[in-house]
Amino acid sequence: MMNAQEIIRSIEAEQLKSNLPEIYIGDTVKVGVIIQEGGKERTQPYEGVVIAMRNSGINKTITVRRVFQGVGVERVFLLHSPRIDSVKVMRRGKVRRAKLYYLRDRVGKATRIKQRFDRAL
Repeated sequence: MMNAQEIIRSIEAEQLKSNLPEIYIGDTVKVGVIIQEGGKERTQPYEGVVIAMRNSGINKTITVRRVFQGVGVERVFLLHSPRIDSVKVMRRGKVRRAKLYYLRDRVGKATRIKQRFDRAL
């Protein structure tokens, strides 16, 4: 007889996505979000810098920040959610922090992150 944790783990394992790229803090990513409009579904890209990652396994989330019309917008994406169509790494960032919350206080060119070339895209 399997106990409750083993049952939960086996159900979660079926839901895990296998096609996700290696994502690191500071990377610029393009997340394809499935949006429902009326009866139709479409994929809307959301591109920005990964400033935080949390949890692991089925609960893994990334916080993506971008500036839209002069306003900083942050979204948290549940990576293994069926609403996430795709995640593509556009460029690798070279950072020395696990959380990039300091970018919230910066404006314009001060928010730039050096590019990293030692990891494959």
